[in-house]
Amino acid sequence: MMRIAIILDPLDNLKPYKDTSLAIMREAALRGHALFVALQHDLLLRHHEARLRTRAFRFIDGDPWYSLGESHEEAPEAFDAILMRKDPPFDNEYLYSTYLLEQAARQGARIYNNPSSIRDWNEKLAVLNFPQFAPAFLVSSEQALIREFLAEHQDIVVKPLDGMGGSSVFRLRQGDPNLGVILETITRHGSQTIMAQRYLPAITQGDKRIIVIDGEPLPYALARIPQNGETRGNLAAGGKGVAQPLTRRDYDIANTVGKVLKQKGLFLVGLDVIGEHLTEINVTSPTGMVEIAAQTECKPASILLDKLEDSARKQ
Repeated sequence: MMRIAIILDPLDNLKPYKDTSLAIMREAALRGHALFVALQHDLLLRHHEARLRTRAFRFIDGDPWYSLGESHEEAPEAFDAILMRKDPPFDNEYLYSTYLLEQAARQGARIYNNPSSIRDWNEKLAVLNFPQFAPAFLVSSEQALIREFLAEHQDIVVKPLDGMGGSSVFRLRQGDPNLGVILETITRHGSQTIMAQRYLPAITQGDKRIIVIDGEPLPYALARIPQNGETRGNLAAGGKGVAQPLTRRDYDIANTVGKVLKQKGLFLVGLDVIGEHLTEINVTSPTGMVEIAAQTECKPASILLDKLEDSARKQ
């Protein structure tokens, strides 16, 4: 039996029927592992020592659908695995959490994903590591440069560097009457750096989420297909999730990226692929496991637990 701690968002904010963190926890519970939950601010330092406050967790029938034990503080290394599953935004509080988790790792805690790699791999900018797969893009806060990029490509998407779920993502075309106000808003009048990417028409076939576990991709992606009249495929923005077998190009991207992810200690990652292009690398709390499990014979949570148990045995 393993003692597994999961750092995540407040339980009442989660959707039990589709949440990936809960799918992982259900599989762990079925295997007889002891589960503990913590919030981001349950990480703390006492002088030089990292500590973690957790509560024992159990699934139960009815509403509420869980029960919790009393809060208990202990050393992070007392757990066999700690899963960092807090959702973005990656703000200063998230940044501070990675520092505390790094100290926990120095004490011997086994943390998934590696906290320094979570910090270093911004989910939008991480495509810099794989320019051969990325679409044309620009990163800047200067509206004039973004306008030049739009003039060059005629059709682009702009997005903040710290967003999730498709929030504040805009499609811009040359001649858009709202161009000025959108750029002012998203760059906060030139004070906030954003990413502009060439618009990829293949989005109509879906923004594919490829889940990579310990460097290896699942055989199915979740294609998140936009609603009619919508640019964003994100499920949080109303997209429809359809499981699809990986294409040869998907495997090329996922296997190449997966080798580096494994080296960096990024155990569970979601790659976003539109058509032939890698657009984002999600290292904080990637989703999509429940939908893939429901539509295919693939069982992502079981695959993850197999690899987590194997990793724990090797350490």
